[in-house]
Amino acid sequence: MWLPLVCYVLGITSVDPARHDLLFERFLSSNRDEPPDIDVDFEHERREEIIQYVYERYGRHRAGIAATVIRYRPRSAIREVGKVLGLTEDVTARLASTQWGSWGSEISGRQIEQAGLDAANPMVDRAVRMATRLLGFPRHLSQHVGGFVLTQGRLDETVPIGNAAMPDRTFIEWDKDDIDALGLMKVDVLALGMLTCIRKAFDLMKAHSGIEHDLASVPPEEPEVYDMLCRGQSIGVFQVESRAQINMLPRLRPREFYDLVIQVAIVRPGPIQGDMVHPYLRRRNGVEEVHYPPPGRLYGSRCWTEPWACPCSRNRP
Repeated sequence: MWLPLVCYVLGITSVDPARHDLLFERFLSSNRDEPPDIDVDFEHERREEIIQYVYERYGRHRAGIAATVIRYRPRSAIREVGKVLGLTEDVTARLASTQWGSWGSEISGRQIEQAGLDAANPMVDRAVRMATRLLGFPRHLSQHVGGFVLTQGRLDETVPIGNAAMPDRTFIEWDKDDIDALGLMKVDVLALGMLTCIRKAFDLMKAHSGIEHDLASVPPEEPEVYDMLCRGQSIGVFQVESRAQINMLPRLRPREFYDLVIQVAIVRPGPIQGDMVHPYLRRRNGVEEVHYPPPGRLYGSRCWTEPWACPCSRNRP
């Protein structure tokens, strides 16, 4: 229940949960069928350092990186089928080039025509039909970006393992779904590029101005920062740099951290499609009166049985 506070006291995170009014109980709910967890992000340039620390701390006999199953997508399926059927490299490349990225669920006749090929050609038609049947099938195993499985006993007595191509790495041959089904302990080593950017900014400040800061000592609620955000000048600012976020900033005009919490939460497909954005802005600007629903009416009996889990308990517009 006090996980965020413990992490703050131990120095794992620099976010003061009391100052930001963090709802501790969000980590514990009767509706979750899994134990509470907290994800910690690291600088992306130090990911390998963290991974090697985990191996050193727990030993390669007790720690291994989870696998991820790479499945056939249109581009990879077309290339594989083209090799088997003996299609020339230029035909295969033209078919594969019609696919955006590595995703998709079909290979349409329109895409074949865009490649300058005849969809009625027997060889092309056969290749497309076979590639379509391959979509979604497992192709090969790869390493998860940072999912670790930790065991009390020997890892090879619990799961099948293998040595990765990179030195000093061990991976298991099961993916996260297998791990969840068996109830194995998995921790995620998450990397964030913005943390690297912030650390380099601190280094530059120290080198050129003699000013030393870390995440815990950055002055909070700087008016100049909010002035910049209100002008929509947030390119490169994590979480509020998308086109939708930039468009929202001058309308919401954040003046404190909690305003940014609302900003990030409300510019999502769900709230936008549910027509929550404009009513919120009108009520925030005083154009409409704010009405709070009576306990239990909108959110059901959880208001009574679990008041800490009910959104209306925060009493915020």
